[in-house]
Amino acid sequence: MVLHPKEIRKMSVDERMKQLSELRAELLRIQGSIGMAGTPENPGKIRSIRKSIARILTVNREEELSQERSS
Repeated sequence: MVLHPKEIRKMSVDERMKQLSELRAELLRIQGSIGMAGTPENPGKIRSIRKSIARILTVNREEELSQERSS
């Protein structure tokens, strides 16, 4: 699931936090199922989840900084 910054900015703070926790849980599930072989079944999915998490955190930080500047 790829989240684009425009989609993330349209979400409310609560929706973003919920999405963030879901992505983190999915990432842990995938990383836990890597097993003895040492290779995940779909390494591209791990990368896209990590990027989506980073995008959500970036948008949260941008909004936090804009609120500080306006105060």
